[in-house]
Amino acid sequence: MNYAEASLRLHYELRGKLEITPRADVSTREGLSLAYTPGVAQPCLEIQKDPAKSFELTRRWNTVAVVTDGTAILGLGDIGPEAGMPVMEGKCVLFKSFGNVDAIPLCIRSKDVDEIVRTVYLLSGSFGGVNLEDIAAPRCFEIERRLQEICDIPIFHDDQHGTAVVVGAALLNALKVVGKQIENVKVVINGAGSAGIAIGKHLMNLGVRHLKMVDKNGILCEGLDMNPVQAEMAARTNPEKQSGLLADAMRGADVFVGVSAPGVVSQEMIRSMAVDPVVFPMANPVPEILPDLAKAAGAAVVGTGRSDYPNQINNVLVFPGLFRGALDVRAREINEAMKQAASYAIAAIISDVELRADNILPPAFDPRVGTAVAEAVMQAARNSGVARK
Repeated sequence: MNYAEASLRLHYELRGKLEITPRADVSTREGLSLAYTPGVAQPCLEIQKDPAKSFELTRRWNTVAVVTDGTAILGLGDIGPEAGMPVMEGKCVLFKSFGNVDAIPLCIRSKDVDEIVRTVYLLSGSFGGVNLEDIAAPRCFEIERRLQEICDIPIFHDDQHGTAVVVGAALLNALKVVGKQIENVKVVINGAGSAGIAIGKHLMNLGVRHLKMVDKNGILCEGLDMNPVQAEMAARTNPEKQSGLLADAMRGADVFVGVSAPGVVSQEMIRSMAVDPVVFPMANPVPEILPDLAKAAGAAVVGTGRSDYPNQINNVLVFPGLFRGALDVRAREINEAMKQAASYAIAAIISDVELRADNILPPAFDPRVGTAVAEAVMQAARNSGVARK
């Protein structure tokens, strides 16, 4: 199938992948009077007395805003908010299909951090959570941080944290396959943008002690040209203070995680890694190294972002269940404990009997995933004190 042509035909045919479906019956005079005027005044007055009642008397409790500025849409880059709408609609479809979460796409015509933060904050009373999507780094870090400070609902940048959670789950199971402990392995992440930085932080929270971050200029270390977020990671990683390029970082490493560019990893780089290396080249649609080449060079476990290879490392395993859990306990935020719980929950779906080098993650359509993630996230929210019910 030519997916580009078929998808374009589908979008012309559907003219949008979402629609609003009423939950109230207004086909009778009585129904209309209850759902709208005059009866609707009473729930309005209840919410006026206690705004938190909006979670009980409206659909806010189950509704998430999917927000973009159109600056980092898939692999297409800065194509603008309107051009990003098909992706945001698609994200909303995934929320509903895999987590039964209602989601609304909001594509903002601004690249100004202050304007975006102010816009989302002013709209936040209509939603139970906010999923930031396809916003370029480093602006995305600042937008998320500031919204978390002023909003009382979960703010979650999926490109960062959804990716990090599913990579964490994949690594937990891959290390079981190769018989290595997370605190002992040497990990290299190529790509120090929003996803790479978040993956690095999350893997360290899961127990990784030896981590090097690499971008197009080389290993993150003192003296390299870096933005403030990268400089922070440079101070927390690379304990040997090694400088150099990707090939230098990968020599002797146990794990490679790629969120960078096609074809930047050679078979020679794989051969230079430790025995039985774990390799996650996740650049899309063309990975940093093709799985067959990586395996031929000695990789023991390989996972990519693609659905046509084993071990697809896909955010759809994360965000529907994670938001489901956060919404169901009315969490104030999505914290580190909840993200770690999600990683462990996804990994645990693959039993020891099922676990193989080519089966470290459940498929995107596995019906167990959303429920398992939601339950783990709810418990972690309660344990960490951010649940409100």
